[in-house]
Amino acid sequence: MSQTSVKEQRAPDTATELDVELRKVFKVFAGETAVRGVDLQIHRGEFFSILGPSGCGKTTTLRLVAGFETPSAGEVLIQGQLMNHIPPHRRPVNTVFQSYALFNHLRVSENIAFGLRLKKLKSADVEERVKQALKQVKMEAYANRFPGQLSGGQQQRVALARALVNRPAVLLLDEPLGALDLKLRKEMQVELSNLHQELGLTFIMVTHDQEEALSLSDRIAVMRGGKIEQVGSPTEIYERPRTTFVADFIGDTNLFKGRIESSDASSLQILTPTGLKIVVQSKPPSHAAAQAQEMVVSIRPEKIRLSLSPPESTINCFEGYLQHVMYLGTHVHYVVELESGDRITVRLPNVTHKLPDTNTPVYARWAPADCLALEE
Repeated sequence: MSQTSVKEQRAPDTATELDVELRKVFKVFAGETAVRGVDLQIHRGEFFSILGPSGCGKTTTLRLVAGFETPSAGEVLIQGQLMNHIPPHRRPVNTVFQSYALFNHLRVSENIAFGLRLKKLKSADVEERVKQALKQVKMEAYANRFPGQLSGGQQQRVALARALVNRPAVLLLDEPLGALDLKLRKEMQVELSNLHQELGLTFIMVTHDQEEALSLSDRIAVMRGGKIEQVGSPTEIYERPRTTFVADFIGDTNLFKGRIESSDASSLQILTPTGLKIVVQSKPPSHAAAQAQEMVVSIRPEKIRLSLSPPESTINCFEGYLQHVMYLGTHVHYVVELESGDRITVRLPNVTHKLPDTNTPVYARWAPADCLALEE
């Protein structure tokens, strides 16, 4: 799992103008609420991803921006203009679908030109804009081919060109790489990132692929049950999740439920039902947390270290044995059963040619700064 976004170095300026804004948006289908009071502000030129499990409302949210759905309540604004009752073809947006939705009986250039011809643009203008769109997606040599003569990645490029040729202010991407195999998907992620940087357009992508969202996005909104759980940069979402759902959904994590046993200005000591005493570097708990005392500790697998002998520090150090060892090439995935009976997953770089055997006694440890206490 990639933890660092390639866009992290160019996070958008929060003072820039908004291209898309959702204000308290609801969408109800036959009595079922798919989107529940969503508030979003998406800045001009930003690569923004909406991430979540199936049925969380992310695709419906994108369709509300596109105009394929009308909000049951709330407001959808694009570049400051209210869009609630503006049809899709009159909005300054274009959508790229997972299925590509290309016309198989039309050549690549004709597919790209289709929308422009509906607008009755002059032939010379259409030809020039199609040529420019083909160049943007590096498909000039395929202008006269039919979609059936193209690979999946090439069809995806044509779908992108068909959206870009209309010169939208906002490009909407609905699981754009979902139909590609893993290797091609990785390649297209890089190309999509490069295209975004070159064009400077606002991209809004819906995906269930966490690594895709982390690697491409300036910011991410994580959805659950029609609501926004958290909005932040990839680093914020991964390193500082605000809820147990976000911590558990984004990447892998080890979760321990427990109660606050003690606290000071810089740390909490949390006692689990199995007797583990976990020290978390933290601010003093909020009044609500102090009253409830119930917390969940999250520790990412790559933050945990294993050793065969006892380390000097006993803080967050627990004895156990290797229950499972999985070789993953660049990394090794371990399952450790602690003496308390808790099982944890550990992911370490592959720096040795010899893997330890299962049932090997080990010590698992992590720093107080490498775990996070969340209110349950």
